[in-house]
Amino acid sequence: MKVILFGASGMVGQGVLRECLLDGDVEKILVIGRAPIAIAHDKLSEIILPDLSSLASHTDALQGYDACFFCLGVSSAGMSEACYSALTYDLTLTIAKTLAACNSGMTLTYVSGAGTDSSEHGGSMWARVKGRTENALLRLPVKAAFMFRPGIIQPMHGVVSKTRSYRVFYMFAWPLLPLLKRIFPKYITSTEQIGRAMIKLARYGGPRQVLETADINAV
Repeated sequence: MKVILFGASGMVGQGVLRECLLDGDVEKILVIGRAPIAIAHDKLSEIILPDLSSLASHTDALQGYDACFFCLGVSSAGMSEACYSALTYDLTLTIAKTLAACNSGMTLTYVSGAGTDSSEHGGSMWARVKGRTENALLRLPVKAAFMFRPGIIQPMHGVVSKTRSYRVFYMFAWPLLPLLKRIFPKYITSTEQIGRAMIKLARYGGPRQVLETADINAV
């Protein structure tokens, strides 16, 4: 299986990249991002794009891939709906449409978040935008599309969040997370489980297109 990964420097993306590198059935990983990652591996190649909306200029390098794991995202804190939509909806759809045109047999997996609003009309701005993005991705002409809605994510194997507030949260919550995960398995997943679930769904498919935390863990 050949995989394209966006957001490899983020917390979820780091975990997904690790699982792809470890999985024997993943033969090639193309990381696309604004800056290089500090990892060298025989499976790994990169396209550095300061402007990700220009992905269409690299269509020759995007051919022949089986899956895209889209882990790229920004916090909505302090952003207007227009700005958040431009980064979350417009950019994501620009990238996804380019990939779909190059690989109609591709499986696309997108990370949104617990509480995403599929109706697109709720009171939470970020949830509306994420819901609109999910709905648009599910309509794309690809082999399959899966929307991941994780709640609390436990970073594993040295994975670190780029967001300072998240790093502080995990610093204090880390000792309790394994216990909380046993008590509340429907609400807590891990970077390892997310990565493994993405690979398994890309390989075998699944009956559910929108996966909450419990669904991710079950896969």
